[in-house]
Amino acid sequence: MAPTYDVIVLGLGGMGSAAAYHLAARGVRVLGLERFGPVHNRGSSHGGSRITRQSYFEDPAYVPLLLRSYELYERLERDTGREVATLCGGVMVGRPDSLTVSGSLRSALQWDLPHEMLDAKEIRRRFPTLTPRDDEVALFEARAGLVRPENTVAAHVQLATQAGAELRFEEPVTRWEELPGGAGVRVHTPEDTYTAGQLVICPGAWAPELLADLGVPFTIERQVMYWFRPEGGVTPFLPENHPIYIWEDGDGVQVYGFPAIDGPGGGAKVAFFRKGTVCTPRTIDRTVREEEVEAMAAHMRRHIPSLPGTFQHAATCMYSNTPDEHFVITRHPAHPASVTVACGFSGHGFKFVPVVGEIVADLALTGSTAHPIELFDPRRLSAPAV
Repeated sequence: MAPTYDVIVLGLGGMGSAAAYHLAARGVRVLGLERFGPVHNRGSSHGGSRITRQSYFEDPAYVPLLLRSYELYERLERDTGREVATLCGGVMVGRPDSLTVSGSLRSALQWDLPHEMLDAKEIRRRFPTLTPRDDEVALFEARAGLVRPENTVAAHVQLATQAGAELRFEEPVTRWEELPGGAGVRVHTPEDTYTAGQLVICPGAWAPELLADLGVPFTIERQVMYWFRPEGGVTPFLPENHPIYIWEDGDGVQVYGFPAIDGPGGGAKVAFFRKGTVCTPRTIDRTVREEEVEAMAAHMRRHIPSLPGTFQHAATCMYSNTPDEHFVITRHPAHPASVTVACGFSGHGFKFVPVVGEIVADLALTGSTAHPIELFDPRRLSAPAV
């Protein structure tokens, strides 16, 4: 039998690596298990950039967690010397009654967040690459920007290891069970069997497989990220000139994009938000087809005509969606004494990585957290009794 740990963390992507760090930093014996290598590109924590923002159109309840996440991202950069966050500003564009605009404004007003409302003329003046319709507006947030997923995971892995966590890669978990009498958990891999007092499960797209008894109908969705070299070059798209953006058109389709941050030849990244196909980690199609590239380019020509100049490359990732697209962060309802889960981040979770790590450490070690996580209770998804 392998040594007994205080906590085993299953999955070392964005959330799991942060959880391993926050747990190890509190002085407990941590074992982290990951089916792939460190900072891999087979799940959801890759692709060079993720949007971060505080005027959160999904729900104002997320804002306190975002404020804390920003603090922790700054600390992560200081402690590791890695570039993690770039706050280049961001615009949420659409008609005034669109969710992207109205929801962002609601959060900004409720939490007194610095912001500006721009009409179409002012959007074009400030950001000449953008060509909004006359009936479109934008909420501009100077503190919006991007975080780098690979650097973030690498930074948390680095700090977790420095704090004493034992991290094992290329070692998938085949099954786990709670020990009788609340005595902890046992975790099985092809290499060994491990025991611990607590188990933290951050499974990403493997949630349906590893958390079948959670009672949440997860849907795994294939997403494609595209990089284009703009006509005339990338200078107008550099972070000092160009914001991140989420743009909702009249039929509710959202696209999002970034400044050009990947150097010469890197291009600028853009993607549809929630326009993917259902898959599993085993069946996801990693091939991006010409018709997909053209559909993306055609859509962007309406908003940023110079962007889809030359297609550079594309990459796939996975969203792990819940029915209401809110997270699941909780003590496992069927195993409340020893199992904590963090999953179902539904395509908008990465900006929360540091604070989720902090929350998960709280739950695993004390059973509760001071952070507001009522929205993330999976019991909200249970069908009401008839």
